[in-house]
Amino acid sequence: MAGKKKEASLQVAITNQGQWDELLATKGLIVVDVYQRWCGPCRAVFSLFRKIKNELGDNLLHFATAEADSVDSLQRYRGKCEPTFMFYGGGSLVAVLHGANAPLLQKMVLEQLEQEKRVMEQGAERKVEEELVEKDLGITHNEKVPVRKSYTIAVIKPDVVTHGKANEIIMKVQEAGFEITGQEVRMLTRAEAEDFYQHMAAEPYFRELVQIMCNGSSHILLISQSGDVIQTWRKFIDTATMEGAKGEVTDSLKGQCGAGMLSNALHGCSDRSQANRALALFFPSFRHAFAHLQDGAEESTVERTLALIPPAISREDIILRIQATGLSIAMKRELLLTEEQIRQFYWQHLQEDHFPTLLKSMSSGPILALVLSGLGAVKKWRSMLELQDVDWAQQESSDSLAAELVAHGEPNNLLYGSHTPNQAEQEIQVVFPPEQTLALIKPDTVEEHKDEILKAIQDAGFSILHMMAVCLSQADIEKLYRKLQDKPFFNQLVDFMCSGPCMALILSKFRAVHEWRAMMGPTDPCQARETAAESLRVHFGKDILHNAVHGSSSSERANEEIHLVFGDVCREENQASLLHEASATAEGEGSLGFPAEIAAPATRPWISGSKWMDGYT
Repeated sequence: MAGKKKEASLQVAITNQGQWDELLATKGLIVVDVYQRWCGPCRAVFSLFRKIKNELGDNLLHFATAEADSVDSLQRYRGKCEPTFMFYGGGSLVAVLHGANAPLLQKMVLEQLEQEKRVMEQGAERKVEEELVEKDLGITHNEKVPVRKSYTIAVIKPDVVTHGKANEIIMKVQEAGFEITGQEVRMLTRAEAEDFYQHMAAEPYFRELVQIMCNGSSHILLISQSGDVIQTWRKFIDTATMEGAKGEVTDSLKGQCGAGMLSNALHGCSDRSQANRALALFFPSFRHAFAHLQDGAEESTVERTLALIPPAISREDIILRIQATGLSIAMKRELLLTEEQIRQFYWQHLQEDHFPTLLKSMSSGPILALVLSGLGAVKKWRSMLELQDVDWAQQESSDSLAAELVAHGEPNNLLYGSHTPNQAEQEIQVVFPPEQTLALIKPDTVEEHKDEILKAIQDAGFSILHMMAVCLSQADIEKLYRKLQDKPFFNQLVDFMCSGPCMALILSKFRAVHEWRAMMGPTDPCQARETAAESLRVHFGKDILHNAVHGSSSSERANEEIHLVFGDVCREENQASLLHEASATAEGEGSLGFPAEIAAPATRPWISGSKWMDGYT
């Protein structure tokens, strides 16, 4: 147990200024992974840090992750797309590395650790150069890091992941000079695989390729490099056929790791159009940054935005108008806003004459919060609001939502929309805090209905954080179903669950536990037919034992069951991102949980002492 705790705490998670100050007071060398909230810490280097820590076993070496959005001292790093590693000794910045270059990162860790030991044990002078700080502030940073980079998606295919070669490939990718800006492990549904490879739909092997991509989890990498990263990546992994890869280009990754023309280890987008589509599919929240960094990038990108609808407005009319623009409603929730919360969302209007009327209207009843999704969602929703001038709205845009508010005797500026894609993602995390739950597709259902259930899960808006086929032991199953030990069918249930592999998933969504249980339906499929006719257990279950799927009963049980099934390996991979996700939505001492960037800019007040309501539709 002690070993597990030691590994789980390899990187200290820093999510506020107070924790940052405490960290810098730590004795020894501190290596900090500075990350943006939208993407989380750099998972690609976690195994490297663990390897270094295990080999050295040095108590003077410390690793941490720090969320730039929430730590005042890291304000200069906000909005940067590349991984950044900062080295501190004695509270002073002694080195900085931009980009996830694994060999260089390992070399710097070892060198800086030795230097810090010389300072502490021999009284050597700590090398803190003012020039380094200036470069880190951006004064000469452009000399080292190219301003313009290009991005593409790389996919490590299921056949390689199944054989445990993913980490080896990631190391080779970094050694070749590619920066891994984002990483995700997920299992593609059939629909996603068909969409991803739509450019190959006419090929005779298309169906076989889709099946291969759906057979297990893939590692999706967002990689960057100065210049044309698409062609550089293709050249690095490529040739068109495996015969070529095994012959002329023996250094290519396909040649080293592939097993055939289709099971060829890796995928690379062939042009900018494919890269754009893949980016929108796998990393939608990165698209706003990507659009500004690419030559010829599309002006309109797939985004999400937050919309708040006031109590007195006809919601049906607004929803119809939203849908008419092509935007879809990904999530919705009813909640009562307190005065403090209204002040946070409408902080720009605090000094306006109309604010008391706005405050009264917005606190008169439950508001409707929506997550809108689609091409250019932020700009499209903001353009619908037309909130800047009431007279202009009535004269020039009489069909705008602002004009409609005025026509109903309501003040303008009641409707709310996020101003930027980055702000939208942060606000969505606050209003719709994500939760994780365990899902199991049971042994008798996996082979025949796995694809249908996975498609239904993703169509319902769940994110699949992790997925694997697993044969549960009798002990694990008894722990999983311990509350059913007194039931007469318990032994039969244990035997059934031991009869073959299950598909285990970690699902993430706002109120994931509740939503997944509702989607499954009642335990008994016969009862489900009467009360939840569209549930999974109606479609795929047979009886109370063979009821297709399992889900955690509460958030606490979800945490226990995820650890039981996925163990510390999954915890290591997801620890940092789960912590950063939790910190983004935590209410702490009753605060709203707004990210510092949103809640407390120079002119925006920080309001605490209130909680979100649990009302939900």
